[in-house]
Amino acid sequence: MNRRTLLKLSVAAAVLPAFPALAQGPGANIRDAYIYTFPMVKNYLTMYQYAVEKNGSQYKGPFNEIVSVARVYTPEDTAIITPNSDTPYSFIVFDLRAEPVVVTMPAIEKGRYYSLQLVDLYTNNVDYPGTRMDGNEGGDFLITGPGWKGEVPAGIKRVIEMPTWLALGVVRTQLFAPDDLEKVKAIQAGYRSQPLSVWAGGAAPAAAPATDWPPISDALMETDFWALAAFLLPFAPVWPGDEPQRENLARLGISDGAAWPPADLAAETVAAMKAGIATIYKDIRDAAGTLTDSAKLFGTPRQMQGQYLTRAAAAQGGIYGNSAAEALYVIQVLDGDNVPMDGSATQYRLTFPADGLPPVEAFWSLTMYDRNSQLLVANPINRYLINSAMLDGLTRDDQGNITLYLQAESPGPEHEANWLPAPAAPFYTVMRLYLPKPEALDGRWTSAPIVKAG
Repeated sequence: MNRRTLLKLSVAAAVLPAFPALAQGPGANIRDAYIYTFPMVKNYLTMYQYAVEKNGSQYKGPFNEIVSVARVYTPEDTAIITPNSDTPYSFIVFDLRAEPVVVTMPAIEKGRYYSLQLVDLYTNNVDYPGTRMDGNEGGDFLITGPGWKGEVPAGIKRVIEMPTWLALGVVRTQLFAPDDLEKVKAIQAGYRSQPLSVWAGGAAPAAAPATDWPPISDALMETDFWALAAFLLPFAPVWPGDEPQRENLARLGISDGAAWPPADLAAETVAAMKAGIATIYKDIRDAAGTLTDSAKLFGTPRQMQGQYLTRAAAAQGGIYGNSAAEALYVIQVLDGDNVPMDGSATQYRLTFPADGLPPVEAFWSLTMYDRNSQLLVANPINRYLINSAMLDGLTRDDQGNITLYLQAESPGPEHEANWLPAPAAPFYTVMRLYLPKPEALDGRWTSAPIVKAG
């Protein structure tokens, strides 16, 4: 599985069928507008569920307040597709319009991984306070909105400017084993967030304008997509180079915070924009289906500049994926014969040679997902992944090789330690390499394929 031969997004972009040229102004393009704004709307879906929808099942807490989930994710967690189940999460949804926020990372022991992934509204990864960037000594990090020019008080370890006013912080804390959860809880108790004025003991600035956050759901992403996109634009200043995309949106009546559709938008354009959503969304899903690892899918705003289809497909296939230096993802949808994997009729195997385990500085895992829902798979032993922390409990053959059993039914007591339950349905797997070594990043190491049993 060499990323340079399997990653096909550029090909996917070339083969997408053209959308009928029915638009409001010269050069307006409905397909480009949808692909450009899709990650923002998809991101807002999570932000709304986490910070606005207080009665919803996924609610975490108000804006700018860090909230920890003292457990790993299960199939009951549905707000984020393709979630990991290795690292208990902490979350913060930022509204940086009024003032910056100070996030405190506690000092932790060496050998345990943690990170604060800072994601802008476009779904770009802006920075990573934590093990890779700052070590495990902790500190206070000042998270600002675009263009903030205030005075940085003493005691701030780093200032991180977000390019959008709305942003998301995802904290991952490594869990070594189930009996390690109490230590993780103690670490999570040390994560704090405070407005800069509170942290520094100064006067609070004027509050941000009151905002009527529009509801969003999977269904509303279809019926209200363009209105949601227009609502979000003021929270995302134009990134240099995106000016043509914003001009295209304006030609389609999508402007900063304005109601959509505007009265002067041609009726045939409105109809085409509404009708085209299903087709273009399918194309994004098809592009997401070609993803095989994350080396070129997630990155900084500069790294992702102009890669609009890639960003949309990544948001659909695994929103909030890490940048490759932080965590490399190897996604397998096809088996070794290039056939989509399906647990309803086939059993599969993945064998790690004794000297061929994923090369990492932190840890690795292999996680199972239902392909239709893109969520974890419910199963009788409540096992959603196999990771490096479980190595001592896995069985090996006479040569020291480890064979994993990917199938819906138990492989029997003698092999159950190595069983990763699959659904009786189409599925895919994601191998995560946290802090991958150079040989994983440059292609010298590649994962063995998943093959049919026998």
